[in-house]
Amino acid sequence: MRRELRFLYRGELLSFVVDRGVFASHGLDPGTAHLIACLDPGRGDRVLDLGTGWGAVGVAAAKSAPDGHVVLTEVNRRAARLAEENVRRNGVTNAEVRVGRLFEPVRGERFDLIATNPPYRAGRALIEELLESAPGFLAPAGRLLLVGKGSQGIRYYQERLEERFGQGVAVVGRGSGYRVIEVRTRAEPAPMRRARSVPRRRG
Repeated sequence: MRRELRFLYRGELLSFVVDRGVFASHGLDPGTAHLIACLDPGRGDRVLDLGTGWGAVGVAAAKSAPDGHVVLTEVNRRAARLAEENVRRNGVTNAEVRVGRLFEPVRGERFDLIATNPPYRAGRALIEELLESAPGFLAPAGRLLLVGKGSQGIRYYQERLEERFGQGVAVVGRGSGYRVIEVRTRAEPAPMRRARSVPRRRG
């Protein structure tokens, strides 16, 4: 059931192999598309794609940060193998895939950007563990990007983050019922940004 999926990102057509049995095996899901649209890393940033699936976010981040380094983590070994294949498929040399639960594969490391479309079906306890742990893996001026929709409880998680980080929390993207939440733990909050172009799949 392997099939090819392509989408345009910053003028470059990216190509991926997807397969059944992994998240979004039908193609790029809307939440991930909105997350990709809001990445905006610096050229030399260290980026963590937490729960990469078949690698869409991590590959896009690596293309945006050519002088940086991207770590793609995934607990599902089958999905991780697809992500590794897709990293090679797109000629990415500044990224690596690691297998493990949440932040276990990057223990002791710090990132300028952590991006995640969390596994909401795994339950609230896991998502709250993710949000509680994430600041400890951010560089001093780092930021966390989290995407979700109303039925997944994104408003609840936004409120929890606002209780902890106040004005360091902002909605930086939205559409089709989804919100992309940005958390800056040690920097001045960013102003609301203009809507970005959302990747659209081809083929």
